[in-house]
Amino acid sequence: MSARRIVDSRPIHQRIAAALREEVLSGELAAGANLPSTLQLTERFGASNATVQKALKLLKEEGLVVGRAGASVSVRQHRQRTIRPADFVAPAPPNESYPWIAKANQRGWQASSRLLEVGEVRPPQDAAAALQLTETGTAVMRRQLLVLDDEPAELVTSYYPTEIAAGTALLEHRKIRGGTPTLLASMGYPPRKCVDHVSARVPTQEQYELLELPSELPILRTFRVVYSDNERPIEATIMAKAGHLYELQYEFS
Repeated sequence: MSARRIVDSRPIHQRIAAALREEVLSGELAAGANLPSTLQLTERFGASNATVQKALKLLKEEGLVVGRAGASVSVRQHRQRTIRPADFVAPAPPNESYPWIAKANQRGWQASSRLLEVGEVRPPQDAAAALQLTETGTAVMRRQLLVLDDEPAELVTSYYPTEIAAGTALLEHRKIRGGTPTLLASMGYPPRKCVDHVSARVPTQEQYELLELPSELPILRTFRVVYSDNERPIEATIMAKAGHLYELQYEFS
């Protein structure tokens, strides 16, 4: 029985954009380098000038290239950013800021966070199961938007068991110096283990709007569960970032 051949049915301009996007993200087209001319691209892909311009428009909207019609188009300098999740799990050293912000600033990025929402809720099923909540159990939710160089970078929604968070700063609508890992450690719940589940998802309306996404390109969704002593789950977090602008780096030995 012969294998079924799958044909790429996407419009031609999307296929052209996909090919060029891969060359940008892989580094084949280096930051600051000019893309081939429109004439070269029309010959390479066998497409019209209008189709090539439509493909380039997609890449400009995604923030991967810059330029204007009739002029050279070049790769933006700061794409793609590498994020190391292990940098952000441990409590911050005394009198230091939230590790995500501190690490970003060390790498020359201007980082900040915007607290969007705090409250007691029934978490989504995956978070409720990870926190081992009963059918009616609740958690304290903290939702924030992380910003790099004045651009939205990551939407972070964290859940903490109400029995742990009630009556603490976790339930207050204010930023926590050093981040929640620092606070949890001071409360007697130091993070001991972190488990990440990473997937690609189509963005929800909230993610699309808050992250100011240019199209239906997938987001990177990280579902993180943090455990303290005796394997007790103390946090379940959902993180969403633009899949074409960020990559995650994990190291194993």
